[in-house]
Amino acid sequence: MRICGIELTGNDAVVCLLNGEQGLFNLPDSRARKLTLKKEHTRADLQRFQKELVQFLRDYKVERVVVKERLQKGKFAGGAVSFKMEAAIQLIEADIEVNLISATQIKTILADNPLPIPFSETGLKQFQEAAFTAAYAGHYL
Repeated sequence: MRICGIELTGNDAVVCLLNGEQGLFNLPDSRARKLTLKKEHTRADLQRFQKELVQFLRDYKVERVVVKERLQKGKFAGGAVSFKMEAAIQLIEADIEVNLISATQIKTILADNPLPIPFSETGLKQFQEAAFTAAYAGHYL
C-alpha cells in the first residue's frame, strides 16, 4: 500500500511517500517535498491547495493519507492556518482514505514496530522526518 505521510508546519504540508508490501518498504521519488498555502490566503487559495494535493496523490497512486495530528492546546499547539489545511485534507473527496494520527499513537506503533533503518539512512531531508514516521505508522493503523 502506498501511503503519503503529512506533517503540517506553519503554512506548509510536508509530504513523504512510503510504499509497503509484505513487510518491505521503499521510498518512491516524488517531485515535491512540501506543498504551501499562501499566508494571506483566500478561499480560492485553500481550494487550490486541496486541488494540488489531490493531483499529487493521484499522480503517485496514493491509497492512504496519514496526517500527523496538530495539538489544539499548549506550547506546541497548531496555528489557525494549519487547522484549515488539516480540514482541507480531511475533506478530500477522491477515493483516498485520510487518517489523523496523534504523536502518542505514532510512539506506540514505533515501540511495537521499530523502523527497519535509521532515518538518517533514508535519503530524505531532515524536515521530512515527522511525515516519514507518520507514513510508516500509517501502515499499522
